[in-house]
Amino acid sequence: MNSKAAGNNPAKTRVVLIHDAAVDEYISTMVLTLMPDFELAGVIIVNADCIDQPAMDAASKLQQFLGQPDVPLALSRARGWNPFPWEYRGDCIAFGNIPSLAPYKSQIGSPPPSGEDLLYKLLVEAVSTQNPITALVTGPFTPLTDVLAQHPELRGGIGTVVWMGGAINVPGNLDPDTISPEVANKHAEWNAFWDPFAVELALQMDLSINLFPLDITDSAKITPAFLNALSQQGKTSRYSQLAYEGYLLVKNQPFYCMWDVTATYWLHNPTIYTPAVTMPLKIDTWGFNQGWIQPDGSRSPAPGSPQVFLSFANEAAFYSGVLGLLA
Repeated sequence: MNSKAAGNNPAKTRVVLIHDAAVDEYISTMVLTLMPDFELAGVIIVNADCIDQPAMDAASKLQQFLGQPDVPLALSRARGWNPFPWEYRGDCIAFGNIPSLAPYKSQIGSPPPSGEDLLYKLLVEAVSTQNPITALVTGPFTPLTDVLAQHPELRGGIGTVVWMGGAINVPGNLDPDTISPEVANKHAEWNAFWDPFAVELALQMDLSINLFPLDITDSAKITPAFLNALSQQGKTSRYSQLAYEGYLLVKNQPFYCMWDVTATYWLHNPTIYTPAVTMPLKIDTWGFNQGWIQPDGSRSPAPGSPQVFLSFANEAAFYSGVLGLLA
């Protein structure tokens, strides 16, 4: 988190955000831009829990809303192993139509720029300036591992990886009522299940991974009190109003959590999180338990093992901190 890079503001840590355009990921984009010590260097969307063009259009509108229309925005060419259900993927369309984004029109053409080309460019710049960037990954790992597998010399361009994914000591989030019970095991989380082979590759790479699994994000519910606070702040804060409109879209989905905001906010205030557990991990890539991430008992914890955040030290401070940024 201390790595700096040459850019518009060299005093800030540059972040490339790789996400798959669920409502919470748009809110986490906004939260990231409001954190004073960080600069959004680029956004790469994965066509996973979304629909490609509407997802890009909504992201373009959001960047204009945030006053950052020139931040590079691109679409990954990655393809997943297990596609998200269509009924999940339409939230990006609804988000692009919320009232706060109505004044804006998408500036993204068709087809959009390549996410892998953008990531390659950012990593080349990071290596050449010796200022690694932070990779905030709130969707599948695939764009990152695809680029690094092809260009291993660019691994030095990444200082920290922050990933929302997996489930360690709690159940996964595959729903046998939504996808076939033949594949809906009880352990996998969707960001890992979409492409478990990319996760396996990431775990084999020399990356500094900070992992935020369902163990911690299950605690970050979109509560009525949080929604009410956003509504009240929305009377004077355009950011709170946009977040309120976004989360209203999913308030009737009881499983919905602030998965991605949980991972994002850690960059701003790590002190409210229980210290990470250094944990060698492995993932099932074949069979019924495909996508199941679990501790690898065959290896001892080492400095290069993932840092896994399993709970909040101060859950109330998480909510008040996010509200404070959005205010």
